Amino acid sequence: MEPASLVIFGITGDLSRKKLVPAIYDLAYCGQLPPEFDLVGFARDTSEVESRLRESVTEHARTPFDPAVWQALVSRLSLVKGTFDDLDAFTRLAKQLDVLDRKHGKVGNYVFYLSIPPSAFAAVCSQLAASKLHRSRRGWRRVVVEKPFGHDLSSSQELGRILEQVFDPQSIYRIDHYLGKETVQNILALRFANGLFEPLWNSKHIDHVQITMAETVGVTGRAGYYDGVGAARDVIQNHLLQLLALIAMDEPSAFDADSVAGEKIKVLSATELLHPLDQTSARGQYGSGTEHGLPVVGLTDEVGFPPDSTTETFAALTVGINTRRWAGVPFYIRTGKRLARKATEIAVTFKLPSHGTAAARTGAVPNVLVFRVQPDDGIELQIGAKRPGEGMHIQPVSLGMDFRSVFDPAPEAYERLICDVLRGDATLFPRREEVEYSWRIIDPLLQHWAQSGRPETYRAGSAGPASADWILAGSGREWRSLE
Repeated sequence: MEPASLVIFGITGDLSRKKLVPAIYDLAYCGQLPPEFDLVGFARDTSEVESRLRESVTEHARTPFDPAVWQALVSRLSLVKGTFDDLDAFTRLAKQLDVLDRKHGKVGNYVFYLSIPPSAFAAVCSQLAASKLHRSRRGWRRVVVEKPFGHDLSSSQELGRILEQVFDPQSIYRIDHYLGKETVQNILALRFANGLFEPLWNSKHIDHVQITMAETVGVTGRAGYYDGVGAARDVIQNHLLQLLALIAMDEPSAFDADSVAGEKIKVLSATELLHPLDQTSARGQYGSGTEHGLPVVGLTDEVGFPPDSTTETFAALTVGINTRRWAGVPFYIRTGKRLARKATEIAVTFKLPSHGTAAARTGAVPNVLVFRVQPDDGIELQIGAKRPGEGMHIQPVSLGMDFRSVFDPAPEAYERLICDVLRGDATLFPRREEVEYSWRIIDPLLQHWAQSGRPETYRAGSAGPASADWILAGSGREWRSLE
């Protein structure tokens, strides 16, 4: 990595305090930051920032707190006070970056991390252009943006235009932190580095795929963001469709940014909702119930939520992929809050032995390959084995690998992604085309739901609304248990 300065807009916000600065500290602790690294924070209020960040690092960093490491990092921390509509503040930012370059012999490599609401992206990009910070004859410029990447296809396209008016497309890094998780990256390793699976990775052998992200928490404290957004926009459009693309893509010619993105785009462009939507999708809103045995209120009783809110906290849908490899294979996707347990996983269910074979007559069970993304990162394969005793009676057993028991502790997702931005490696960052194809998939479903009345209420601490089970019931399939 080349010497560089990282500018965080919104350094006092929740994301920065809980994720970004702790990740930067972890990188410093492990000696992974580039030489002559400088951290610059831009905020409306810069008072007591250092002490607040120290508290956040102590609480949220992966590595132990070391006063010497912290002091070394703080010695390279600069703060610029200002608002996004204040050009003078951006002029001061430019001067501060120039001072750091001259002081440390750097050539002007800057990363601008927009840890701010998307509504402020346009103002910040405009000010960066006005203060001549978006281009350089010597060094490089990169901008990092967090989801949501728009509210629908139209707003996503507008956001893309705003960013590309100021920065070159290859300099824009859209962060989906799920892609920084080691289990997610191991999807490609398991598929393409092992000759066992890829010959079976098609509609001839695979019955269906389930992609699940279940949370036990509600939206407490996030009403201002979550109302009007909902589960489909918040999770499925980005995280879960990215997981689908990795599971379904063909092998790239190389594991670089362009090759991987090209294969993901092919999958997303061929993905479409299965109809009729009232039978292939479901949505719900959690009511009162329990979380870890304690009583909790329903969504519309949460502080800040209007009692007539139609925002869904559970979403499930069915998609198909119109390629030769996946023709006829349904992909079931679901996510929800206040569910029975926390789990993010991808389950690939293989077809049973052909009817009429001896194996089928013994009660064979389908093989299921599960990628556990969280909380217990690992890979699990369900096979059929003979139960001890007389006769050939088959029961399912699991062969598992827990990443934490095999490998050293992996860096957190933000550590990996920040490093990749500093290196200029965009492999784990969705391209604009990926984001827009994802919205093309989700938008018709959101429009359908907008005309379908209120979401179904489900009990907090359950597996979700009953209507979700109907999606699979007609095919004789069922969701993997969350209880």
